[in-house]
Amino acid sequence: MKKLMLSLLVLGLGMQVWAQEPQVEELSEVRIKVADYKYLDKTNAQEVSVPVKMLREEVAKFDVKNSAYYQDDYDLYQISFYIPEGRILAAYDQEGNLLKTVERFKDVALPKTVTKAVASKYPKWSISKDVYLVNYEADEGAKKKYRLRLENGGKRIWVKTDENGNFY
Repeated sequence: MKKLMLSLLVLGLGMQVWAQEPQVEELSEVRIKVADYKYLDKTNAQEVSVPVKMLREEVAKFDVKNSAYYQDDYDLYQISFYIPEGRILAAYDQEGNLLKTVERFKDVALPKTVTKAVASKYPKWSISKDVYLVNYEADEGAKKKYRLRLENGGKRIWVKTDENGNFY
């Protein structure tokens, strides 16, 4: 009885293996676009929040030529990217190269250099709001600015600083 059950089990499993025929399918062509690492190097800092980094990666990977917006007779394409924390307006040329961006993000994590500079210059003030602005141009690089609203009791002031904590 044991031999019969064991034989049926082996035969049942063996039939399934023999019944399977390999299917050969031809896959479609895959195109990979290399992200614009020059843009990512110039704009991404170590202390930038994750949503900002993710949106910048989408801007760098965007392929104008394979988008619904592409037409041969245009020389410049302006594409907007949005997340709840902010937005990026990017300009691409006819070949799909990223030329410039204008970025605006609200209430993002501030770099330590900025928070230290604010704490040393305005010791009894707290940061209640911040706006992170970036202007990137392929030839010139990125200019990063922070507009901060500081509060102390009932008083409010706006200050501007760069990424190194220099006020202007």
